Amino acid sequence: MTVREIVEKLNLKVFSGASGLDREVTGGYVSDLLSDVMGFAKDGSVWVTLQTHKNVMAIATLKELAAVIIVKGFEPEDDAREVSEEEGIPILGSGEQTFELAGQIYNLLTGE
Repeated sequence: MTVREIVEKLNLKVFSGASGLDREVTGGYVSDLLSDVMGFAKDGSVWVTLQTHKNVMAIATLKELAAVIIVKGFEPEDDAREVSEEEGIPILGSGEQTFELAGQIYNLLTGE
């Protein structure tokens, strides 16, 4: 499944990094602790978080994540959007709570 397919199926907002919408998604990771994501997220995952700052994109780039999804209607800071555009890693948004969105992503990726 691609980032674009997840965006369409979950009605996510694309804030930046649209050039990366055709990236393949291999899994997901949920955490708001940057060191946790850096230590345990797998390449190709979508990262669900409420963090909105530039350091999110540093981790997403380092871990070669497929996309970052910001929950609860929060929006990324401008400098995070800039890095997203440069790296081609989409920052997406949802009004959903983390728990609900993570379940929806899990169901999409596992076909349940």
